[in-house]
Amino acid sequence: MRKINLTIHIVLIIAVAVLFVLQFTSLGEQKKDGAKSDTTQERAEGAVSIKGNLRVAYVNIDTLLAGYQMYQDKRDEFVEQQTSSQAELQSRSEDLKRKVQDLREKLNKGMITRAKAQMMQKDLGQKEQQLYQLRDQISSELAEKEQVIYRQVLNSVMDYLDDYAANHDYHYILSYSFGGPILYKKEKLNITSDVLEGLNQAYQNSNPGQ
Repeated sequence: MRKINLTIHIVLIIAVAVLFVLQFTSLGEQKKDGAKSDTTQERAEGAVSIKGNLRVAYVNIDTLLAGYQMYQDKRDEFVEQQTSSQAELQSRSEDLKRKVQDLREKLNKGMITRAKAQMMQKDLGQKEQQLYQLRDQISSELAEKEQVIYRQVLNSVMDYLDDYAANHDYHYILSYSFGGPILYKKEKLNITSDVLEGLNQAYQNSNPGQ
């Protein structure tokens, strides 16, 4: 599931770049208009009004995902399917190895003709190829499922933040993660707990049976 963090980091880099462009553009326009000073206002709910009334907040994406019930449910579902698929492949692989070993023993003991052994060997070779194809198919299906989970979780978060940003008058809600592109942030801009609570409440409302 680390692809989620990676993709969100990419989106974040783009957002930060746009933020700086808008910031410097705002400064340039203020100089042209002959503005003498800039003001910064901090609000109790955790946002800050930066030059040009640009309001920014952030969420800690690691904390958000660790506490988001939708992500946990889908992650557990994915791990269960992955474990089941690996067990199936392991079982078929061991069964094939047993048949190959049995064929060798019968041939060495002269219990079957070489012609019969060749036919059996050919059949086992086909089963081996089928096993490889099954392995590739399962790997592809799991990778696709992981991408679908990523899109579902990210889409859920972004949909919620669209409304959240509108209700709280934010221009940007950035994603923070240790080692990510944001090297410094003010804790008062952290809205992770509030967003997480709202996300889980919305998820619970949409899945009352859970």
